[in-house]
Amino acid sequence: MPYIELESLDDARLDVFARLTEAQLRNKLEPEKGIFIVESEKVIDRALLGGVQPLSMLMTPEWVDRTREIVARAETACEEPGGMPVFVVPAKEAERLTGFAVTRGILLACRRPQLPSVEDLLARVDAEKAARAAAVAAGELDPGEVGNMHDASRRRIAVLEGIVDHTNVGAIFRSAAAMGIDAVLVTPTCCDPLYRRAVRVSMGCVFQVPWTRIGESVRDWPAAGLERLGALGYKTAAMALSDDSLPLGAPELAQIDKLALVFGTEGDGLSNRTIEGCDYTVRIPMRPGVDSLNVAAASAVTFWELCK
Repeated sequence: MPYIELESLDDARLDVFARLTEAQLRNKLEPEKGIFIVESEKVIDRALLGGVQPLSMLMTPEWVDRTREIVARAETACEEPGGMPVFVVPAKEAERLTGFAVTRGILLACRRPQLPSVEDLLARVDAEKAARAAAVAAGELDPGEVGNMHDASRRRIAVLEGIVDHTNVGAIFRSAAAMGIDAVLVTPTCCDPLYRRAVRVSMGCVFQVPWTRIGESVRDWPAAGLERLGALGYKTAAMALSDDSLPLGAPELAQIDKLALVFGTEGDGLSNRTIEGCDYTVRIPMRPGVDSLNVAAASAVTFWELCK
């Protein structure tokens, strides 16, 4: 589809970029019509590698020539009958968009994916790890390139309980991708990993790390969710401060084949019900005078220790 030059953001075709709120884009009443926005060329590149379904693109004129390759990839990935429109607006008009300066001049609207069940997601993780292990054994894949991810016997997943800061969620996904976490599960009260800021802070790692929701309502977590994880063979570790907690470097944690690391909301941390329902409570040893870390920092430390 050719580039479409517009003089104003007032065109109704730009509603998804200029006027719809995150809640309206998400479209809870008709989730199959939900949309999310990806910002900047680098993050759009990762989104396309992750298999998103593009709908439309918005950019300023100076980006037209330098993004032709990524536009062509997005057009190829688009499954809409009419193809993917690429809207071009003057830079002064684009500046009317809140936060446009951080988008680096290019935005992509995508169809919100249908999330798999926890069981289907973790079965896919199992299959992918088995395939990597086979490739390493056959000499087709260098184990140094994938770290612990080629170890078919080990699983490390993260569960995010009620985290409401999109910056923290994005940072956790980025650390999860870097350290080799196999999947992320978000509870019903956790904020949306596809929220624009979460996607941006993650640098597109929300498209790299497999994830889904563990339950649709508050009734599904913690008791029912922890039971599901147990049925799938996972031991659960609540990251919390308590007198009977294990230090993060405890040898018994490293020896667990399937381990779900559960992180709590900013401020209050994990609920008492969650801590009581987990198999272990784990703390990060710290120097006197500091009793906790920001959840994003705590996740990075934990992922490093238990994925190495």
